[in-house]
Amino acid sequence: MEIDALVFDILGTLVDEPAGIREAVRQAVPAADADELVDLWLGHVETEQRRIVAGERPYAPSDVLDREAAQLVTKTDVVPKLSPWPDTVEGLAELARHHTLIGLSNAGRTTLLRMNAYAGLRWHQALSAEEVQSYKPDPVVYELAVKVSGVPPERLMMVAAHAWDLRGAQRVGLRTAYVARPVGDPPSAADRFDLHADGLADLAGQLAKSRM
Repeated sequence: MEIDALVFDILGTLVDEPAGIREAVRQAVPAADADELVDLWLGHVETEQRRIVAGERPYAPSDVLDREAAQLVTKTDVVPKLSPWPDTVEGLAELARHHTLIGLSNAGRTTLLRMNAYAGLRWHQALSAEEVQSYKPDPVVYELAVKVSGVPPERLMMVAAHAWDLRGAQRVGLRTAYVARPVGDPPSAADRFDLHADGLADLAGQLAKSRM
């Protein structure tokens, strides 16, 4: 494989989104069942994103959907702080030695800026789905990465912990790499992704072998 750039999902793949929401919920409503409220929060955001992609709701950026979810589960406007996985920062630095790194997130511009700064994420380019007023897995979001990179889709590799995200990238012609995380959407038996990695170090090692 000849890969010019790696296109990274961020939420769940590089930062631990459920843990950040869980901590925010615990601070806002200490006596509540935090895990149940996290599921409610994430479920609201996912449902509303699907409605937007289906044309059932006008576009709203992720910070609006998160604010709705926060009000729904905590009756406050609490904003979660999302920490990187232990291998994220070092792994991105290693991968950046040989590849252009592009972040492609459903997070809106404001959320993406705050998240990148807090988690210490390193990019050559960070792209928000807000640019195209939609959400992954809408093809227009992946096409944004293709347009910005200036290279054919088959020379881009989408990296994600969510099989649904990788399937969306495949439909646009991108290569795919699944990275296992404690959260996310594992591949099914029918999925055929180019790489399966246990983490970013494993991904870097597999990509190095492919260059030999």
